[in-house]
Amino acid sequence: MHRTLVLLVITVMLAGCAPSPSAVALAAPFPTLPPYQPVPAVTPLPARPLYKPGEMVAYTAQTGDTLPALAERFNTTVAEILEANPFIPRDATTMPPGMPMQMPIYYRPLWGTPYQALPDHAVVNGPADVGFDTVTFVAQHPGWLKDYVYYAGGKNRTGAEIVDYVAANFSVSPRLLLAILEYQTGALSNPEMPKSPYILNYHGPYHNNVYMQLVWAANTINNGYYGWRTGRLTIFEHPDKRLERPDPWQNAGTVAIQYYFSRTMNAGDYERAVSQDGLIATYTALFGDPWAVALELIPGSLQQPKMSLPFPSGHVWTYTGGPHTAWGQGDPWAAVDFAPPSEHSGCFVADADEYAIAIADGVVARVDTGVLVLDLDGDGDERTGWNILYVHLATPGKARLGEFLRVGDPVGYPSCEGGRTTGTHVHVARKYNGEWIPADGPLAFVMEGWVPHNGQSAYQGTLTRGAWTVTASEGSDANSEIKAGLGE
Repeated sequence: MHRTLVLLVITVMLAGCAPSPSAVALAAPFPTLPPYQPVPAVTPLPARPLYKPGEMVAYTAQTGDTLPALAERFNTTVAEILEANPFIPRDATTMPPGMPMQMPIYYRPLWGTPYQALPDHAVVNGPADVGFDTVTFVAQHPGWLKDYVYYAGGKNRTGAEIVDYVAANFSVSPRLLLAILEYQTGALSNPEMPKSPYILNYHGPYHNNVYMQLVWAANTINNGYYGWRTGRLTIFEHPDKRLERPDPWQNAGTVAIQYYFSRTMNAGDYERAVSQDGLIATYTALFGDPWAVALELIPGSLQQPKMSLPFPSGHVWTYTGGPHTAWGQGDPWAAVDFAPPSEHSGCFVADADEYAIAIADGVVARVDTGVLVLDLDGDGDERTGWNILYVHLATPGKARLGEFLRVGDPVGYPSCEGGRTTGTHVHVARKYNGEWIPADGPLAFVMEGWVPHNGQSAYQGTLTRGAWTVTASEGSDANSEIKAGLGE
């Protein structure tokens, strides 16, 4: 498996496109902010009662909910949920937002606050951010961020450009990144930059600058968001070893913020940050109330369009990476990897007829070093509708920005460009309305009938189609070979 461990040095060119007619943009006023100062502690909300085992509780489906994730959150099983809600089809993918449900709950200790701090659309770089101009917004505020410049992704970038760069790579809202910078550092209101280079209080190696602090923040937000979305994250540990389980009724956006602040804050600062007087107060002062916008990222019964394998029909490639992170490290496990045949190991130049292809019809919405994004709804904006991310495409022969491609058309040649990797391959992942869609699960990344399944760890796993199984292997052995064009 050719592991894409760090995709942090890829140059991102954001497509300057007009908003999609279906996109909803939040209001973006430019208020004069008061000088940054800590907020007082607040009284915590009441805790949940001690439920009897299997007791039925009311739940209203939220955007992106799936039965396996709900089962993990409420400590129950999919079978019990279906028995309690017989109107739900057994092959359901995503639950319709707003649908009332009965959930059999099994009490767990240490549940966190039921207060919902941020809606999902305020966390993901999706339709709500179409039309938002980060550069203009930052320039209209007196804080230190407007004058900050740092070398990131192969060139010098301003503070606003760094925010956009990280937002595009990780698909995390630039508004959220700005609100975090303001809340923790006064980046928009305080002309004085913090003395410590670890501005967000993460002291990891090589993170002693604004760019890498934001990279860590976006990656951590995604770990929380998609950990909750998939049911993989139901408990986390604070720096003081205190354990917390997110409230089962929580939304992914709020858990993302809780998980982010839990990594570096003490108990008092954490409780303030996730309360109504914390980050949400800063966010609202900057951009207005995000809850006032009715925008659901993931509709009920979402279906993936028909997709092919990412290499030419009749060709045999190898499945070198099972489900693993789409970008960065950790969750979401939204990507899989394929490599062309070769007598060489490591990085090599693929043969002329061994190119990666468009797995569906679409418009090239973004190109950069190693990167191409194919927009399937045709509006040229990767924040709306279905989009396919390709990583590790060679610069020569890559499709052009704005080019319309039919399924099977070349997108570029697999390579080692675009981050560190152990060998030539192509990395593919999906987004819908800016949200990464896990490769395994109710809405699996099906390509020509091949269904990915998670392994015990990232990059492991299988592809199955009927009685056939292909096992991911970095070594590109016979058990990892797969032939395209067999139909569905």
